[in-house]
Amino acid sequence: MKNKGCSSSPGKKERLRKPFLWIVIALWVFLPACKGGGSSGLQPSQPPVVATSMNWSSPQYFTDTSPLVPATDLSLFEIYIKQDSSFGPADNPVATTMPTTNFFDFRTLVPPLSKGVIYYASVRAVTTDNVKSDFSACVSFSLP
Repeated sequence: MKNKGCSSSPGKKERLRKPFLWIVIALWVFLPACKGGGSSGLQPSQPPVVATSMNWSSPQYFTDTSPLVPATDLSLFEIYIKQDSSFGPADNPVATTMPTTNFFDFRTLVPPLSKGVIYYASVRAVTTDNVKSDFSACVSFSLP
């Protein structure tokens, strides 16, 4: 199930595949858990991961399957974090990273996130032409 308003018209080379989002603990753990943004409309069946950072895989192809080179085709990644699991076009990123960075430490946010609160995170890739990907599947987490 897609979140209305999250995708642009199909078939354009500028459209990106969704970045893959991962939460880092001792191992890399993936928990699809959100309404909208990702392909799952389900709420998490497991408790959120206790984590202090996340990482993701860069998209490797545009939606027309032509190759995408993150270092030259992307301008940045946008990081979205909030307490609601629905991500949409009205949401603003809480941080950005360089296109060659696939890691974000939640502890660097100002103001800081609260410990023990359940948050949801998603990532969007942005091309050098300022075209945004769909939201990645989001994950739930809380700070220790």
